[in-house]
Amino acid sequence: MSRNSGKPVTYNGSYSTDLIAEKSLGFIDETVQGSRPFFLGIAPVASHSDVHFTGEDDANGIPEVVTSPPFPAERHKDMFADVVVPRTPHFNPEKPSGVYWVRDLPRLNQTHIEFNDWYYRQRLRSLQSADEMIEALVQKLEEHAILDNTYIVFTTDNGFHVGQHRLQPGKYCPFEEDVHIPLLIRGPGVAENERAEIVTTHTDLAATFLSMAQGKLREDFDGERIPLTKDGIVPAKGDRYEHVQVEYWGFALSESKYRYEGRRIPNNTYKALRVIGEHYNIYYSIWCKTDPYQLHNIYPSSDSENMELSSFLDRPISAVLDRLDALTMVLKTCRAEGCVKPWKLLHPNGKVSNLREAMHPKFDEFYKRKIPNVKYDHCAEGYFLELEGPRFDSSMSFMHFT
Repeated sequence: MSRNSGKPVTYNGSYSTDLIAEKSLGFIDETVQGSRPFFLGIAPVASHSDVHFTGEDDANGIPEVVTSPPFPAERHKDMFADVVVPRTPHFNPEKPSGVYWVRDLPRLNQTHIEFNDWYYRQRLRSLQSADEMIEALVQKLEEHAILDNTYIVFTTDNGFHVGQHRLQPGKYCPFEEDVHIPLLIRGPGVAENERAEIVTTHTDLAATFLSMAQGKLREDFDGERIPLTKDGIVPAKGDRYEHVQVEYWGFALSESKYRYEGRRIPNNTYKALRVIGEHYNIYYSIWCKTDPYQLHNIYPSSDSENMELSSFLDRPISAVLDRLDALTMVLKTCRAEGCVKPWKLLHPNGKVSNLREAMHPKFDEFYKRKIPNVKYDHCAEGYFLELEGPRFDSSMSFMHFT
C-alpha cells in the first residue's frame, strides 16, 4: 500500500481485509478533523479466489491460470461447517440448461459437488471479515456523530455461480447469479426499509453519487439517477427504463481445480439483455460462434417452425426476438440518453418507450426488415469495434421506414 502517492509499504503477515479495514478507519479519523466532505471507496479482496498466472499458455494460446478458493481469516476458518450450496432447481440439473457451451456441460459428480460446497463455505467464511469491517465503519461514523449525515452504499461488481447450470465456480456468464447483485443505500433522505423493485445498473452510480452531493448531472452520462426517496421510488416503477445490457469478451475461467472437464472455454464472448417490465422478465443472449448461426435462448432448442407455435405478450416468439435483437443493436454502441431511452432511437416520435409498446403488430415489418441482426465478424479476446458487426444509426429508425 502507499499513502498519497508515497513509497509502497508491504504488510507481510497481515490479513488483507483486516488491513484495509484498519486503513479505512484511520482515514475517517483523519478526515473528520477537517470541514470538507469526503468520499471513501473500500474494496476488500474477499471473497475473491487467489489467482496466479503461471507465465505459460495453454493449447489455445490462453495464459495458464491457477486459482485457489478464498482464504478466510484464522478466526473464521471453522464457521458454517454444515452449509452447502442451495439446492435450487437449476443446481446441477438432471437435464442440461443454459445456452451454448454451458448446455453441453456434463453433470457434476459427487466429488465436484463436495468441492463446490467447500468452496461456497470458504466464500462465506472470507466474507465474515468484510462484514466485521462494515460494522466497524458504521460504529466509527457514529462515534464521530456523522452517521446520519453520511451516505453508505453497499454493492459489488459481479455475482458468482457455484454449481448452477452444472457450472464450476466462476463469474463469467450472463446468468442471474452472475449479474443480479445487491445495492443497499443508507443516508439522509433515503427511504427507510424500502425495497425498490426497479431496474438499475452500475452506469447509474455516477449520476446517483453526484445527486447525493447536489452536483450538476452531465448530459453525456450513460445512466440516470437512482431514486432514493419513497416519493421518487413509487413513480419510478412505471417510468424508469426496463433493460440491462451485459457484455463479455474472451475466455471463461473456472475457479475450480476441476475446471470444465479439465479445460477452459477459449470463447465465451456474448452480448446479453435483460428486460424486466410488468408481467415479463426476459433474458436474451447472442453468443459469438464460429458457425453463421446465433444462439438465442428465449426459445427451446427446436426447429424454427415451432417458434410460431409459441407466444409471448400475445405475439409469436419470432416477433419478440426481432424486438430484442433490435434493442441489443441500439445498446451495444449507445451513448448518453440513448442508453437510458433506447426505444426513442428506434421510434423518435416518442410513442414507444418499452417492449410491450414495441410489440404492436404495425411494427412487425420494420423490426424484421429494417434493423440488421446483431452479430460478430470474428470472435476476439477483447473489444474491437471493427469486429462487432453492424452498428445502429439514425437512418435505421422507424421514421425512415417505408
